[in-house]
Amino acid sequence: MSNQKRRDFLKQAALLGSSVALLPSSAWTMIKDNKLRTAHIGVGGMGAEDLKAISSHPAVEVVALCDVDSNNLAAALKLHPGAKTYADYRKMLKEMSGSIDAVIVSTPDHTHAPASMMAMNMGKPVYCQKPLTHHVTEARAMRKLAADKNLVTQMGIQVHSFYDYKLATFLIRSGIIGKVKTVRAWSPKNWGFDGPEPQGSDAVPANLNWNLWLGTSAERPYKEGVYHPANWRKLLDYGCGTLGDMGVHIFDTPYNALELDVPKTIKNECRKPTGFGFPEHNIVTYSFPGTDYTTKRFKWVWYDGPGAPSMHKDLKLPNGEQLPDQGAMFIGEKGRLLLPHFMQLPKLIVKGAYKNMDAEIAKIEQAENLGAPIRDYDTEGKKHYHQFVDACMGKGACTAPFSYASRLTETILLGVIAGRFPNKTLHWDSANAKFAEAEANQYLDSKYREF
Repeated sequence: MSNQKRRDFLKQAALLGSSVALLPSSAWTMIKDNKLRTAHIGVGGMGAEDLKAISSHPAVEVVALCDVDSNNLAAALKLHPGAKTYADYRKMLKEMSGSIDAVIVSTPDHTHAPASMMAMNMGKPVYCQKPLTHHVTEARAMRKLAADKNLVTQMGIQVHSFYDYKLATFLIRSGIIGKVKTVRAWSPKNWGFDGPEPQGSDAVPANLNWNLWLGTSAERPYKEGVYHPANWRKLLDYGCGTLGDMGVHIFDTPYNALELDVPKTIKNECRKPTGFGFPEHNIVTYSFPGTDYTTKRFKWVWYDGPGAPSMHKDLKLPNGEQLPDQGAMFIGEKGRLLLPHFMQLPKLIVKGAYKNMDAEIAKIEQAENLGAPIRDYDTEGKKHYHQFVDACMGKGACTAPFSYASRLTETILLGVIAGRFPNKTLHWDSANAKFAEAEANQYLDSKYREF
């Protein structure tokens, strides 16, 4: 697909679904028998977890399953034997448009936007895994389409609905550490690849439709163990590296708590680009416009890769303690707040010592009806999914809709693009959706392959 065709696809998305009745979010009133009929695109790996969590809601009826891997599809069908199965999401959505109330997209990143846009064009509420999209232009297009059609949407950042993260948000907004001047966040995961692009090809397994797995991405020969099922996050054409995986989760609470918009500048300290894999180590520094909860000059530093984070005085803990494996540190005018990832309480640090927050926490729990912390992922993890289902049924609203998720994703993706220009500061013009550095603008978008 040419760039012009792709732009037409994103800008004129409503036309693509013109043969199907377009329903606003109020369409829950048309749901039959108080059941939300769901279709799932991608049911292996995280898709299997999404399917399990969504279907645990008593109002959900799973009516369609789609996966390019027949083994994944067979496993999901055993759990939902009444569902129809497909390898191609386009065929599923066209054939079952009148029998689907909501769509869950759990594919590799490069298929998030194509699948979600098609579903939204048909007026379907969408739950899409993080990061919302593979490219900045897609994130903006999905935000606009969801708003234009007034659709219920939710990005799959389950911890957004966990007790500890909501508590940290309210603590920061209460001013417990004053205005925040810096956030440092980290993950030692390695969703990068510093090696060369593999040569040659291997036979495609009988269970895998390689053409459909590639989808809109460029044609590439199959290599066993390189792409499907587990390593695509490391590669430029399909994933978004560690920043796009763990960064979305760990950025989410500070981003939400501080009411940030997209950044003004971005710099990534990493190795030279290879054109195939993401760097295995990244230090990404963002500067943002100030908000009511930050100082006028606010920055954010992200560290990933084995051994992350690099030590800094902002990260020193009392009593010589070690940092949690993953997390974020808010550095404010009156102290610091440590938020481990995940399912651990935030900790207040003032003048090098931990400070008790029981009184502040009790007030917040009562005022915000937080309840008590739950230390069971299976219980806590369902909340975010069930929130989406309830919103589709006209009960409440989602807390990570595409209006929010698109801005968070755009921020993440700008850091990913900065990895193409190591140690160079890029300047982002949000109003015009382009970099001042013209050479970087080519990575805001990519061609869609016809498949």
